[in-house]
Amino acid sequence: MNKLLGLDIGDKYIGIAVSDTLGITAQGYRTYKKGTREDDLRFFGDVITQFNVKTIVAGLPKDMQGRETAQARKTRNYCGFLANRFDVDVVYIDERLTSKASEDTLIAGGVRRENRKRYIDTLSAQLILQTYMDQQKN
Repeated sequence: MNKLLGLDIGDKYIGIAVSDTLGITAQGYRTYKKGTREDDLRFFGDVITQFNVKTIVAGLPKDMQGRETAQARKTRNYCGFLANRFDVDVVYIDERLTSKASEDTLIAGGVRRENRKRYIDTLSAQLILQTYMDQQKN
């Protein structure tokens, strides 16, 4: 069965989450440190094949007025690069405040400040993907 891949794309790191086979819950997968385009193609090719991904759900950074930011353009470019190479669909959702929500969750879970960076991108991707799946149910 096809799974959804959730991405929180930054300049250096990409948080990754994957849906369960029923498309009900999102699980954090990992944070990937970007490499060369060839490294990224190899890595995401493996992930897309491993999880049989047909759709990528990417968080689209917007400012508080709802306008796309410079990072949103980078996100669209990067996802376009993946979509063209792997023949997957890309869906964008507003990711405003997901990093803040992720950090709040980690604080509530007792994760020490020096360890939060290790988890925040993956948790943000999980929140992005879960938000999308919840919207699809309604």
